[in-house]
Amino acid sequence: MSQGTFSKVKATDDRMYGTRGLVACGYPPEEHAPLSGFLERVGGPDLPVVFATEQIAGHPLKEILALPHRSGEGEPSELRRAMVLSGFTQRELHTLMGAYRRAGLPKQLWATLTPVSEDWSLSDLLEELAREAEAMKKQNPRK
Repeated sequence: MSQGTFSKVKATDDRMYGTRGLVACGYPPEEHAPLSGFLERVGGPDLPVVFATEQIAGHPLKEILALPHRSGEGEPSELRRAMVLSGFTQRELHTLMGAYRRAGLPKQLWATLTPVSEDWSLSDLLEELAREAEAMKKQNPRK
């Protein structure tokens, strides 16, 4: 797995890497419909969403993002709670994350697709995000 780098996301209309879509990980089936409604309100009705399950966690992100809209809906998932965003503008990313926090939804990991990460498996990405979150928590234990 190649290492990526962090870069600060500004609130611009610059489109980030990839075809527009979102992978929702670790959401129980009873949360799928409310989450879909929330994402449609915030991200628009044309936002393709895939609900990731363990069965596809070993697949590359670019393959998962190519699945049909609402794939995996209604299926259980024991994955870490996370969202992987692709093709969003930087402003859309800020809008979604802000709305998510204001709605009081559970904490989760966040990632955006990059040329480096598109070939990673979802499980590898989730492990890397968890390691990064733990390292950041150690640097700033108040968060």
